[in-house]
Amino acid sequence: MAASIISLIVTGTIILNIFLAIALIFLERRDASSTWAWILVLFFVPIVGFGIYLLFGRKLRKKHLFRWEGKNKIGIDKLIEFQMEAIEDDSFDFRLDDAMHYKELIIMHLHNNQAVLTQDNKVDIFNDGREKFNALLQDLENAKDHIHIQYYIFRLDNLGQEIYEVLLAKAKQGVKVRILYDDTGSRGLRKRQFKELIHLGGRVEAFFPSILPLINPRMNYRNHRKIVVIDGRIGYIGGFNVGDEYLGLNKRFGYWRDTHLRIEGSAVHPLQTRFILDWNQASAEHDIEYSDVFFPAIPMKGSVGLQIVSSGPDSEWEQIKNGYLKLIMMAKKYIYIQTPYFIPDASFMDTLRIACLSGIDVRLMIPNKPDHIFVYWATYSYVGELIRAGAKVYIYENGFLHTKMIVIDDEASTVGTANIDVRSFKLNFEVNAFIYDRETSHELAELFEEDMKLSTQLTMELYEERTRMIKFKESLARLLSPIL
Repeated sequence: MAASIISLIVTGTIILNIFLAIALIFLERRDASSTWAWILVLFFVPIVGFGIYLLFGRKLRKKHLFRWEGKNKIGIDKLIEFQMEAIEDDSFDFRLDDAMHYKELIIMHLHNNQAVLTQDNKVDIFNDGREKFNALLQDLENAKDHIHIQYYIFRLDNLGQEIYEVLLAKAKQGVKVRILYDDTGSRGLRKRQFKELIHLGGRVEAFFPSILPLINPRMNYRNHRKIVVIDGRIGYIGGFNVGDEYLGLNKRFGYWRDTHLRIEGSAVHPLQTRFILDWNQASAEHDIEYSDVFFPAIPMKGSVGLQIVSSGPDSEWEQIKNGYLKLIMMAKKYIYIQTPYFIPDASFMDTLRIACLSGIDVRLMIPNKPDHIFVYWATYSYVGELIRAGAKVYIYENGFLHTKMIVIDDEASTVGTANIDVRSFKLNFEVNAFIYDRETSHELAELFEEDMKLSTQLTMELYEERTRMIKFKESLARLLSPIL
């Protein structure tokens, strides 16, 4: 009797796995590498694999995910149409050659991502957590009307409490405070922990919250964006989240090397729009309606050209990845890349290989300290291919490298939240600033070169010294990389 029951369970599992495999192949229309990775999971880890697929493998319903009627009132569609026409007929007023040289990239972001080009921005770069948060705290203390905060990870530890106390003080003064956090990234955080702020009129929302404890069918789709907008005049974007580890206080990681931007200028308005779209998706009762106070007139602060580009599973195209590729393809002299995770798809690897083989100085920097072990070994498997093609690969030794940055030719660059992996390209909601400015790009390149002094170059000789166990781990991780 027991044997027949076990036989029925085994047969049922096999049939279920076959049906799931058929659905993956013929119904969901995934790319081949992702399909094969999921089939391996289903057949090598039966039953458990089915549960993993339900949590992490299902596609996201995109229809009407982000809507905000106020976009019409700030004239985004008309501005995009005007910029497109002016750029295409060479009548657009490029204030600096830095932006004009990247016209094709700008058009791509305009046309496919509604990323307007702004050319009046002042940009401050932070590569140290304490400096970034000191500046942020000061800006928060000076807020007059509203504070919009969005982080993938928001911890109410020492740093989180420091920020929270300032937010409470501003709420008491009548400043409207809104906090949006990702439910998966900020695991353990609950809205009730902000009850004092909510009592004072503040609003707190979680992105894609769990329906049941420990069960979230949308947990694979994470809002990885980090945005702060203050009074519609000051914006922050980059890699730092809110937590003590980002100040280098976690012994496991040590010093936390990241990059964040503080922006003043018209680029703050696209950041504000992105926050409002994300907020209204998460909010059931407290949607943001259009108001002039969110989009005040901003006097010219500088001359940095910027586009704020978003991507996510709601997009038809992989917007930020395409921007990365186009930027790399336009390089003439050098390409500097910093990323904590390097699990590129075939198109990204081919583009970098071609750059290497064309004599362009390609340099990639990754961390020495892993925070996701499978991702770490998969990264090592890919960097070996780049070294063979002629790239220089550096292992950052001074703590954990979390920066997501690309710089080319001291002319153009990008900083934001998107890593170089399938998750950031297809599954996460991300946001990056694409920068067309020599001074800013040169400063980012100098930071990269300073980090090289704190790194070890991974030569082909060192790479070939890997043990058989490490090679096995790399091969296994690479096999699963399309679903990491």
